[in-house]
Amino acid sequence: MQSFSIDKDTILKILTQAKPLGHYTDKNSLNLGFGFLYYGLVRCLRPKHAVVIGSGYGFSVVCMAIAMKDNGFGAMSFIDPSYNIIKDGPIKTIGGRGNWDNPEAVHAHLSQFNVENIVKHYKMTSEYFFRQYDNYKLPLINLAFIDGNHSFENVRFDFTNILKRSKKNSYILLHDTNVYMREAIRNTGVKRWLKCVRDNKHFELVDFPYSSGVAIARILKVEAWKHLPE
Repeated sequence: MQSFSIDKDTILKILTQAKPLGHYTDKNSLNLGFGFLYYGLVRCLRPKHAVVIGSGYGFSVVCMAIAMKDNGFGAMSFIDPSYNIIKDGPIKTIGGRGNWDNPEAVHAHLSQFNVENIVKHYKMTSEYFFRQYDNYKLPLINLAFIDGNHSFENVRFDFTNILKRSKKNSYILLHDTNVYMREAIRNTGVKRWLKCVRDNKHFELVDFPYSSGVAIARILKVEAWKHLPE
């Protein structure tokens, strides 16, 4: 019999230790906001392999990994070079907290939620990760979450490279789709990239414009990456 881990104590631990940033949460009412969406998608879709690119404190990682634990199977590749916005500057990272430097600390953090054997952290950029993907002998990606470098070019790169390693009816989530001021000054390019996807017949898209926003794209066609703008 599989478990169901989302009880009051777990929710409180997620909100205090995984510290959501822009995920429409409310601590007073123990509301995980988009976290419930992440958990529910994994329980529903039952991915064997999920990829998460970027996380300040691990909120999306933890919510999805707990669902994998409750499913009784699945593995997650978590890619974050542990850039810090103060140390490395806004060109390399938007909101990075540098929390993934120490392997022992990462293991301890994940152990709080009993997902340390589900999540494998790759302390590197997504560019390097995808370059080495075949060498790591990783399976196809069933579900992905993009929350790394938010520039238009990097979001396009992450989205495209996930597509190359996915198949029809896989899903890609993109965080920070609702940060208009940062989009206006070209500090981020997530929403601009979504415009490229929205009118493309190879994808189905829904956007939740609450808090920092999150969108879900479903891949409708094989080799959909060939039909994206350069």
